[in-house]
Amino acid sequence: MKLAPLFTSVALVGFLTVWDAPLKVINPLLVQASAAEELSVSQKIDLVTKNKGQIGGGDQLRRFFFGDLEPIGIQPGGAGQVVNLYNKANNVTFSYCSTYDVVVAVKKGKVAKFQPNEVK
Repeated sequence: MKLAPLFTSVALVGFLTVWDAPLKVINPLLVQASAAEELSVSQKIDLVTKNKGQIGGGDQLRRFFFGDLEPIGIQPGGAGQVVNLYNKANNVTFSYCSTYDVVVAVKKGKVAKFQPNEVK
C-alpha cells in the first residue's frame, strides 16, 4: 500500500511528459506556431513582406510585433484608408488595411505616407 502514491506520481509525470505529442499529430499548426516564435526579426519582416496583400497578414503582423507598432499616419488606400505603423526597434514601417486585415506595403525607415500606387 505504501507504493501506491509513488506509482500515481510516476504515472502522472509520464502522462504530462507525452501529452503534447498527440496534440501535435492532431494539429500540426501547433508545431508551426512554435517555429514562428523562433524566427529572427529579419525573417519575420521578410515573412510579412512575402504575405502582404493576403488576408490574415495583419494577424501575422500583430503576432510578430505585438506592442511594438506605433501609428504614424493614415492615408487613402486599401479598401478606403490604411494606417501606417512604425516599428521603432527595427526601423520598418508597415501599411495596414483593417477592412481586409492585410498588410499592403512594407518599407525600411519611418514612412508617414507611402506612394499611392504602393497602398492600392
